[in-house]
Amino acid sequence: MTMILSDIIPIAIVGLFLFVIIRAGREPLWEEAYRRLGSNRQTMAAIVVMSLFIAIGILDSITVSVSNSGKPQTIVDVMFRGIPQERTYSEPMGTVTVGEPHPHELKHKHIFGTDGVGRDVFYNMLKGCRTAIIIGCLTQLIAMPVALVLGMLAGYFGKLTDDLIQYAYTVLDSIPGVLLLIVIITVLSLKGQERGLLQICTALGVTSWVQLCRLVRGETLKHRDRDYVRAARALGVSHGRILLRHILPNLLPILIITATLGVSGNIISETILTYLGVGVPPDIGSWGNMIDSARMELARQPVIWWNFSVASLAVLILVLCINIFGDALRDAVDPRLRS
Repeated sequence: MTMILSDIIPIAIVGLFLFVIIRAGREPLWEEAYRRLGSNRQTMAAIVVMSLFIAIGILDSITVSVSNSGKPQTIVDVMFRGIPQERTYSEPMGTVTVGEPHPHELKHKHIFGTDGVGRDVFYNMLKGCRTAIIIGCLTQLIAMPVALVLGMLAGYFGKLTDDLIQYAYTVLDSIPGVLLLIVIITVLSLKGQERGLLQICTALGVTSWVQLCRLVRGETLKHRDRDYVRAARALGVSHGRILLRHILPNLLPILIITATLGVSGNIISETILTYLGVGVPPDIGSWGNMIDSARMELARQPVIWWNFSVASLAVLILVLCINIFGDALRDAVDPRLRS
């Protein structure tokens, strides 16, 4: 059941984002924002790269039935089915023959080489795309609603509501983040449940809403005394409508940049947690597992550098593209930055 749910999550996340993008494109503000994004070549290049990573993650979530196979395989697995596993390491673009050489035996080239047990490094890197999408996006979908609701309530109503919410996130923020994550993941993995992506996303979501809540509270405090909010109150507009129709649209720039930075931060956090041994299990493809398995390879002679380098480069490229896209989108929707 958990495996099926983890396969559905990337498709559901991408479907949700596509729905939001199409729906928002009908609004004048977002229509103008899309036009400005389309004229920025750097941003469009970042979108293309992100779309490529997302497409690989989707392909790795679609299971197909393959004859003569004991377990279900994804489309990415089927794509690499013809490349056999080697005995041990092979260098990038190295030509390696499996088993004893024969006159008519085909030789296979591994673009980024193989790891210690002979698995293709390029295949391992592609398998990590799905994990990065789930960890990055699902964690933000858990943390953002909590931070947005609590931050707006604290900033708008103030007094006792503000004091209680401030006390809650101050206490949570005073606990070392890594220790809190380890405790939450351990608690969620009890009762015979194997540690998986959902537990890690929940732990990251519980601990990553504090900073955004602070920012939302500060922005709400600034906007609640503006003339348009006072005029709405004088006209008898309800508090809920003021929050949704007047204050929330002014929070979009800070929400966008914080959300995109949060996605990239979650991807890096997964790598750190996996390196510490409390992240993604070894049987799930992730860049953190690649870096963890490569830590001893850098100390041997000759140095096995490609496993570590490919995983680190994948994290760098995806995080950089997300940050570029977030900055450009924030500038596109911020009315103060328009000419």
